[in-house]
Amino acid sequence: MLKRLTGGRSALRTAAAAAALMAALASSTIAQEPGNGTSGRSPSAAGTNPPAATGADYRIGVGDVVEIAVWRNETMTRTVPVRPDGRISLPLINDVPAAGLTPAALRDALTAKLSAYIAEPVVSVIVREVNSFKASVVGQVRTPGRIDIVGQVTVLDAIAQAGGLTEFASRGRIVLLRQERGVTRRIPIDYNRIVDGGGMDNHTLQPGDIIVVP
Repeated sequence: MLKRLTGGRSALRTAAAAAALMAALASSTIAQEPGNGTSGRSPSAAGTNPPAATGADYRIGVGDVVEIAVWRNETMTRTVPVRPDGRISLPLINDVPAAGLTPAALRDALTAKLSAYIAEPVVSVIVREVNSFKASVVGQVRTPGRIDIVGQVTVLDAIAQAGGLTEFASRGRIVLLRQERGVTRRIPIDYNRIVDGGGMDNHTLQPGDIIVVP
């Protein structure tokens, strides 16, 4: 009798394990094969995965490198730079404006264009390299030139990255040049006031800003 009970329990455990294995295999198949629901349509239907330094509202700029992935279409999937004219080049649809768009907006634009050639294209846009976040520091600094904007970079940070002011710098006449809607805005900067604790002049830089130190 004891042997019979032991054998019955072992058979039940074996059957339960087999059922769990079959359920796992079925679940894997559903995840891999497209169906009528959204779970099987693509690896990433949302199509955006910008770097941690950027947010969902990040706008692609000239010099950035983006990966365009078209699900189940290796020919269209490629990594491309954003050209100086703000466009990217892809097979079939040729030149597409990219600069100034969010990854999601570029994904939607590509999806609309590819729909003329591919049935229900599923497109992902991933920003692989952020090269457009740059500002310039010119004039009376020790190493004038372009600097990368990584995180929150202020006027004081930029001047420090440029080696600091020279002995000939006019600390009270520094100007921040910023493009806003096609118009250059001149923002006066008083270096001494920033250093003395009046941080109102210590603006956070935006891509394309130019600090002029006379």
